Amino acid sequence: MNPLKHVSAAPDDRAAREDLLRRYDSARARRQPWESLWQDCYDFALPAQGAGFTGTSLSVRRGDRVYDATAMDAVDQLAASLLGSLTPPWTQWFGFRPGPDLSPAQAAAIAPALENAGRTLRHHFDRSNFSVEMHQCFLDLVVGGTACLAFEEAAPGEFTAFRFTAIPLAQIALEEGPTGALDGTYRMLSLTLGQIQARYPEADVPSDIARTGTRDPQQKFSVMESLLPEAMGYRQCALLMEASGGPAMLRDVMRESSPILNFRWMKSPGDIYGRSPVMKALPDIRTANKVVELILKNASIAVTGIWQADDDGVLNPANIELVPGAIIPKAVGSQGLKALEMPARFDVSQLVLDDLRARIRHALLTDRLGQVSGPRMSATEVLERAAESALLLGATYGRLQSELLTPLIVRAHAILRRRGEIPDIALDGRLVAIDYRSPLARAQGQRNVQNTLGWLSSVAAMGAQGLAVVDLPAAARALGEALGVSPDLMRAQEEKSEAE
Repeated sequence: MNPLKHVSAAPDDRAAREDLLRRYDSARARRQPWESLWQDCYDFALPAQGAGFTGTSLSVRRGDRVYDATAMDAVDQLAASLLGSLTPPWTQWFGFRPGPDLSPAQAAAIAPALENAGRTLRHHFDRSNFSVEMHQCFLDLVVGGTACLAFEEAAPGEFTAFRFTAIPLAQIALEEGPTGALDGTYRMLSLTLGQIQARYPEADVPSDIARTGTRDPQQKFSVMESLLPEAMGYRQCALLMEASGGPAMLRDVMRESSPILNFRWMKSPGDIYGRSPVMKALPDIRTANKVVELILKNASIAVTGIWQADDDGVLNPANIELVPGAIIPKAVGSQGLKALEMPARFDVSQLVLDDLRARIRHALLTDRLGQVSGPRMSATEVLERAAESALLLGATYGRLQSELLTPLIVRAHAILRRRGEIPDIALDGRLVAIDYRSPLARAQGQRNVQNTLGWLSSVAAMGAQGLAVVDLPAAARALGEALGVSPDLMRAQEEKSEAE
C-alpha cells in the first residue's frame, strides 16, 4: 500500500491554505514566550554562529560571551549518555515479544519470527544515519527541553529503508491536542528552487518563483510544512509562502503514520514545550560564567598592573609602552611612573566557582556515576548507583518511551511490513508487544534480578527440601530475559521437555 495518498481537496483550495496559516500563526504566538529562554540556554550551553530563534542574523559569534565551559561539557556528556542508555548503536536495544492474548504454545511458535523481525529492524537502524541524528536530537533535548526527529522512508534500492533528520528547535512550532499529546507540527524551511523540486517532485512550482530561481540558483524561498492528525492518519501539507498570488500548495497528502517525532524532557501542566535540565541550572551557569569573566579581568590587571605618574610636563603617558628594555623619561626629582599597590584581600572567587560548577554538573546528571579519579567502586555500589540513576531518570524515561521510542519503533515496523521485509504482524500490545532492552530499561529491572538471586540463595540454604519448590529452568529463563540474554542461548520449552 502506498504511504502517500493525495487528498481529494483541490490544490488551490484557498480556505484550506488560510486555515493552515491561521493555525501556524497561533502556534508561533504560543511559542514566542519561550524564545528568549531558549536563546539564553543555547548561548551558554550550545553556542553557535548564525540566526537565532528570532530569525535575525548575529553580527558576533555566540561563543564570545562564554567564559566557562562547564555547562557545554556537561551537556555533551549527558547527550552521549542518553544515546548510550536509550538507543545504543550496534546493540539490540529493542525487540518484539508475544503478547498476553497468546497461549504458551502460540507464543513459543511465534517467538522466533518476532526475534528475526526485531533483528531486521535493528539492522536497518544501524545502516542508516540514526545514531548521528539521534545524538543531535538529544543535544536539543538537554538544552531546549524539546526535540524533533524527522523519520522518512528512503527510496527503494537504497542501503537502508530509513532516513532521519534532526530538525532544529528554531524551525518548528507545535500544537497540543486535547489529550496533552503533541498533535500538530509546523516547520519553516528556506529552500532553493532545486531543493524545492527535489523535495516536492509532484508539485507545480509557480512561474514567478521558477523564473526567479532559474536566474539565481542560490535564491532561497520560504516553505511552511505542516503535519496535522486526522481520523485516517496524518495530513502533510507544504506551502510556498513567497508566490505572487499568495501561498501556493506544494504538497497535500495523507500518511499512515507520523514522519515527525516530537519529544520532551519534562513538561509542566499547561505547557506545550518541554523544560530542560539546562533551564534548571541556568542561574548557576550565568553566575559561573560571570565569575570566570571577573577572574580573567582581575588576572589581566594583576599581569599588567595599574600605574600612576606625575604630570611634570616631561612624562607623556600616551607614549609609554610597558615592554622589557623600555626607557621611560622623567623629570629630575619626580617619581616618574609608579605602580599602584592593590590592597591585600582574601580571594573567595575560586570557592564560589567550585560550588557553582558542582551544582551545574549535578543538575546535568554528570556526577551520578561518581568521579573517575575516585577509588574503585564495589559491585554493590555500582548496582545501587545504577538504581539511583534509574530513579532519577524514571519520569524522563517514561516520557521518552511514550513520545519517542514507541512511535519510532511503530513507524519503522510499518515501513518494513509494507515493504514485505518482516511478517505482517499486528503490533498492538495484545498479540505482539514491544520489548525494550536498552541499558536504562535493564537498569530498572536490576532490583528484581537481585531479589530473585537473593531468594534463590536463601532457598538453597534450606537444602533439598527448599530446592524442591524451585523450577530452576524457569528461574534461569526469567533471569536471562531480565538481563537481556539472547533467546538463541536458551532452549525452547518443547526442547526442554524432549530432553527430559
